Amino acid sequence: MTKALKQAREAQKSTAHKLDWRRRISDHVAYGLLTYTGLHIFLTMSQLKSSSGSMLPYFALVILVIAIIPAIRWFEMRWSELSDDQASDPALAPTFRREVMLMWAAVFGLPLLLTFGFKPVAALF
Repeated sequence: MTKALKQAREAQKSTAHKLDWRRRISDHVAYGLLTYTGLHIFLTMSQLKSSSGSMLPYFALVILVIAIIPAIRWFEMRWSELSDDQASDPALAPTFRREVMLMWAAVFGLPLLLTFGFKPVAALF
């Protein structure tokens, strides 16, 4: 009985630290969506306080939150289709890093670009 428990613990330890790109990308996507939404709301709200009551910031907020979800999920779907062997392949590390960096660039870049791009558009209306 003790031997079986010891083997079970060892098996659990070896699987707990096993590399799994599917799980890692899922974590990045979850944190990325939270970060994007929070940053976008914070930046948009600062623009709403300084704008002249236009509905454009609200519209942009809704559209961009709706649009970013499928875009960010695309990153996750590409990795979720991996087999168990592929999901633990260390050779995918450079591709994973490149896609995660691209995703985080979009997470931080889009709200900043869209918020500061809003001012010229709002001046037209």
